[in-house]
Amino acid sequence: MKKMLIGLISDTHIPDRARILPQNVIDAFSDVELILHAGDLTSPKVLEELEQIAPVMAVQGNMDRANGIDLPKAKIVEVEGLKIGVIHGEVYPRADSDQLLYLAKELNVDILVSGHSHQPKIEQKEGILLLNPGSPIVPRLADRTVMLLEIENKAVDVEIVKIGSPVCSALDFDQYKRD
Repeated sequence: MKKMLIGLISDTHIPDRARILPQNVIDAFSDVELILHAGDLTSPKVLEELEQIAPVMAVQGNMDRANGIDLPKAKIVEVEGLKIGVIHGEVYPRADSDQLLYLAKELNVDILVSGHSHQPKIEQKEGILLLNPGSPIVPRLADRTVMLLEIENKAVDVEIVKIGSPVCSALDFDQYKRD
């Protein structure tokens, strides 16, 4: 009976919104065996930083396209007999569960990891687990977060990890000056 711990992250927006990954992300992922990035890295440097911790699978977000970063739109990985799909999740309205469920069914996965909304979310819908790790840099009306996904014998445990003080970018006036 093997257990696997996977780090989930999305919407890092480096270097346009922060220079480097927060140390708290690195600490939160210290024991993971795999990292899934659901897009909007905005720089390949993020992959290099994360790969210092564990192997990384990343998909392309809308801001990656804008920055010319060529990544697949979707990836699927099988872990302990469960299929996990990773997409950026560009659905409107943002984070719409019905549309994300449809995309999960299209990919034929048990778990769908997506980003784009910058808000953490754990939702089970029609037997499919929809996960959004939020954003560790620029959350929207939420804490700065990543997720830990533990799979053991097809049993799934998900933890939202707060990695910094809550900040709403709409109210974060420090965003207009670089640190």
